Amino acid sequence: MPAITAATSGLTKVYGSGDTQVVALDQVSITFKEGEFTAIMGPSGCGKSTLMHCAAGLDSPTSGSVRIGTTELSTLNDRRLTQLRRDRIGFIFQAFNLLPTLTALENITLPLTIAGRRPDPQWLERVVAMVGLAGRLGHRPAQLSGGQQQRVAVARALAAQPAIIFGDEPTGNLDSRAGAEVLGFLRDSVRELGQTVVMVTHDPVAAGYADRVVFLSDGQLVDEMTRPTPDRVLDRMKSLDTRSRTS
Repeated sequence: MPAITAATSGLTKVYGSGDTQVVALDQVSITFKEGEFTAIMGPSGCGKSTLMHCAAGLDSPTSGSVRIGTTELSTLNDRRLTQLRRDRIGFIFQAFNLLPTLTALENITLPLTIAGRRPDPQWLERVVAMVGLAGRLGHRPAQLSGGQQQRVAVARALAAQPAIIFGDEPTGNLDSRAGAEVLGFLRDSVRELGQTVVMVTHDPVAAGYADRVVFLSDGQLVDEMTRPTPDRVLDRMKSLDTRSRTS
């Protein structure tokens, strides 16, 4: 049985109060297992990004619990939470978030540099080779295509050997070819490196790269699909969109 890398239990997130109150997450319980690629999908405003931000320790839930491994995030002070995010969680954002004055290699190793850690040379070489950046390490972001910049972001997320990687629409700013490359790298990191990946996406094609897809609607988990295909995901999304319009 694969170990559980991260889990939420009864996760609730409420914004505002009174007439302006919005329940973004409503009693969400989910596990993310070691060596598994999960896509989170659902209509706009369903709570996808809120779930990811709470699970990654970027936002605090109103109630419920979040664990990374056996560590309950609510027990950590700000310093220890920052340390846990730095050491055990990787992030890939839609906007790449690379520093323009640093080379690709410096961007990849930046989280380790900030933590005062040296990268494992063999691991770094393996990651760089996997994302096909060996000939681009001395280039700055402005000298790279969008797809190459996102490859740098993927390598940066993998470099510290985190327990789990969260991606927020990681291919949203890429054309279909570059997006497919990045999704292939994420899938390879799960299969070859045993990485755990959780990705928020609205794209059925992107979700087809995952091992499973979980669907949210109105802040609740409403369905789960294993061995997804783009067509099956699209059909399920259409039914959720219809439900959200009629509810």
